Amino acid sequence: LGKVMTLPQFGGLPQWAVVGDTFPVGCAFDESNVHHKYFLENPDFHNKAYNTKTGIYSQGCGLNNVMMSWGHDDYMYMVAKENGSTLPSAGQFIIRYHSFYPLHTAGEYAHLMNEEDKENLKWLHVFNKYNLHSKSKVQINIEKVKPYYMSLIEKYFPENLRW
Repeated sequence: LGKVMTLPQFGGLPQWAVVGDTFPVGCAFDESNVHHKYFLENPDFHNKAYNTKTGIYSQGCGLNNVMMSWGHDDYMYMVAKENGSTLPSAGQFIIRYHSFYPLHTAGEYAHLMNEEDKENLKWLHVFNKYNLHSKSKVQINIEKVKPYYMSLIEKYFPENLRW
């Protein structure tokens, strides 16, 4: 849902500014980040405050204390938080970090995680089985599945959302 930022009524951002892998800022860019070679052109790459393993953070500080690159993940996470979503911690973690591939595929940046993050990462690994690689060419009958998904939305989100 965070990808609504590409629509004109939600800002009309270009796809490259909305969709893609996310990564922490304020610490060294790990080589597992997609297109790592382009980070060399980022001024933060050469900033002594940011180019160590922990950068401006401390070991085990928790991912909620780490600033991430902007994208649809963080946007939808902010929509959920600002609207008082009752999603459990693991659900919020999945929304915010499902494009943080260096963490959940390469295990990088784990030194910034706290115990809650480590527990939630287990759920993100489960979610990943149904994310990118679960696409199908079978056309879903939307009216048939709509009641199920509407019940989840009603359970975890208020009726009117501030986007």
